[in-house]
Amino acid sequence: METCANHPETETPFVCAKYNTYMCVECLRCRDPEIYCKYRPSCPVHFIHKHTTSWNDESNEKIASIL
Repeated sequence: METCANHPETETPFVCAKYNTYMCVECLRCRDPEIYCKYRPSCPVHFIHKHTTSWNDESNEKIASIL
């Protein structure tokens, strides 16, 4: 497992396929949502970011506990 680009002490399985950067749950958001990305339909980073913007903090904690 790799470490987060912004938090090198945190290991994470999430990687942006477009930029090949790893992100922890705290940093998990699409870097350029307005710019076309051929990986977006299958991107877990985009999927989680899209859905967590409408979820509350309790849901975010559940995601973090699953990971």
